[in-house]
This record gives sequence, C-alpha cells and structure tokens, in this order.
Amino acid sequence: MDLYEFQARQLFADHGVPVTDGEVCSTPEQARVAAERIGGMVVVKAQVKTGGRGKAGGVKLANTPDEAEARARDILGMDIKGHTVHRVLVVAATDIADEYYVSFLLDRANRTYLSMASVAGGMEIEEVAVTQPEKLAKIRVDALEGCTPAKAAEIVATAQFPAEVADAVAAILVDLWQVLVKEDATLVEVNPLVKSVDGRVIALDGKVTLDDNASYRHPSHEELVDRAAADPLELRAQELNLNYVKLEGEVGIIGNGAGLVMSTLDVVAYAGEEFDGVRPANFLDIGGGASATVMSNGLDIVLGDPDVKAVFVNVFGGITTCDSVANGIVQAINLLADRGEPVTKPIVCRIDGNNAVEGRRILKDFGHALIEVVDTMDDAARRAAQLAAGK
Repeated sequence: MDLYEFQARQLFADHGVPVTDGEVCSTPEQARVAAERIGGMVVVKAQVKTGGRGKAGGVKLANTPDEAEARARDILGMDIKGHTVHRVLVVAATDIADEYYVSFLLDRANRTYLSMASVAGGMEIEEVAVTQPEKLAKIRVDALEGCTPAKAAEIVATAQFPAEVADAVAAILVDLWQVLVKEDATLVEVNPLVKSVDGRVIALDGKVTLDDNASYRHPSHEELVDRAAADPLELRAQELNLNYVKLEGEVGIIGNGAGLVMSTLDVVAYAGEEFDGVRPANFLDIGGGASATVMSNGLDIVLGDPDVKAVFVNVFGGITTCDSVANGIVQAINLLADRGEPVTKPIVCRIDGNNAVEGRRILKDFGHALIEVVDTMDDAARRAAQLAAGK
C-alpha cells in the first residue's frame, strides 16, 4: 500500500525523523486556518499518490493565510496524472541550502535490502540514475544486521555527503531504517532531504510503501487506507480475506492459485480478441480450500461488479478435490439464493485434477440453467468470452 505524503511524514515523525510542521486540509478554509497556526511562509502541496506534482502546479508557496487559502483553492480538484486532488498538505516553508536523496527498499532480485543515496536530490531519482549515475550510491543492507550507525556512515561516505551534514544524515538513515522495519515497509524514501540555511537537516517530502502481507501485525495501518479513493469491490474483498484485484473487463475470473488465475487472465484475453475485445474483469484467487463460504464470497464479489457479463470459474483440484469444489459451487449458489441474491449471469466452469469426473457430474446434475461445464481451459475461456459479448 502506497501512502500519501502526509501519512509518510507522520510515520517518519513517529520514528524520530525530523520533519517540518504541517497540517492536512480538505478545504481552502482549513488551509487558511493551518497557515495561521503555522505562521510565516507556508507551502501548499497536493496530496496524490504520484510524482510530478510540482511540474503540474500542485505545489505552491503562500506568504499569508489569505494566499494559502487561494493556493489551496487552485490545487484542490486538480487532475495530476489521472489523480484528483482531494487534500492538500500545508507545511512551514524551509529556506533550503542543499537538497539530497535517501531511501531504503526491498531488492527482490538480490534477496536483500538496498540503500540508495545521492547529493543530487530534489529531482526525480530516475533522472539522476540516467544523467548522473556517479551521484547515486547503492549499498546493500543485510536484513539481520540492519542499518547500524556504522552502516549509515558507510552509506554517507559512499554517497559523498558533505562533512557538515554527514552525522545528521547518518542519524536520519538509522531512524529511516526503523520506519522500514517497524512498519513492515518495502520502501521508505525522502526526496528531498534538505540542509536548511540555518544548518538543520530535514525530510521535506516522504514516500512509504507498506507490505500488505504484514498488515495483520499493524492494526493501526487500517487507518491509512484511503477508502474514498479505493475501489469498493476491492475493499469488500479485503474484508472477506480474498485476493481480488479489479480490472477493466467483462469476464469475471475465479480460480484457485495465483499461477492458475494469471494463466486464466491470459487465455480469456486471447479468446476475447475474437469477441469484440472482451477482457478479464478481475483477478480473484480463492486459494486452495474452495469451501462453500469462500466460493460464495468470491461469486458475490465478482457478480457484484456491474461490468461483469459472464463468470469463468477455473479450478484445478489437488489437496482440495474437484468434487469438494463442485459441491462448494452448488452450495455457494444456494447460499446466494437464500440471501435473496440469485445468480443472474452465466457461469462457465472448468474443473480438472483430483476427482474431476465426479466434480463435473455434480455440476451437471445440479442442472442450474446459467451454469455450463466445459472440459478444457481454452474452450471454457472462449465460451465465457462469447457469453460476455452476448453472442
């Protein structure tokens, strides 16, 4: 889960990383009050989960509370790379002497953590990597050892930070590592990390990505979810502990196992080319235990998507046998009917693997008018695409 800047800054502050005084606001009037409280010059910053805010006009200086209100009115409602601005962050302005960049991230390819640091902060780090690669230091950090003061000093020295800020930057790196570890993040980034004219080193901006797989360890992270911007189906699926991602298509997908579901997306997309470009509507992995409740919840989510015109249930029986899966589908449809939500969209089922013959027999004997059993994955994908296209 990517965080907004104001959320990242709060996590930074919680772990001792120095940040400027600020307040998040959703109306121009709130921005005025925030500027009055902070006092002096402030910066009004659009809160969107994308870069390039400054170039898009989403970051503006204000000398007075009146100007802060006016700048907030200009920014709120803006579209920045497809993201609508619903909130602004009003922060105390900083007289900047130098700008730097620091981050920690999970390096999946090398199965380690990586620190990146540069004295060329304030610009997109991708640009620095291309145009000034010598100014971007990359240092591996052992997951067990972590960023000790010695490791932080190594990062600072490798990135060639000026001597007058070396100790302060090293201390901030140690605290940033605590953000990464204690909050179960996969990325913590500060750009820019600045030296002010009066000699302070401050995190002026922040980016944090949290590992959703560790959310059970952090009940407080629930407060960081942006429910207004999130897809309601994805939120509901999350509450039901389903691995669901909304896509832009017409064929609802239910499968057991991430690999099988990914393959199903591919075959549906390929089959859909024959039928006016029909595409998968979602990714939904119900996991290995396709119980009636899990299947019911999965069908409920998929059928609740108004874009879905047909559903493709693609299951390979292993530890959970195909007859158990088929019984789960039958029970799921009955459960939905009992809740007053009968199935009204066609469902194409392909089940294979352990006890496949018995599973297919159960579905055929159930005799539901909207359920079709197709033997092969390719044929089932084609049939689902055909039905979604209304042909």
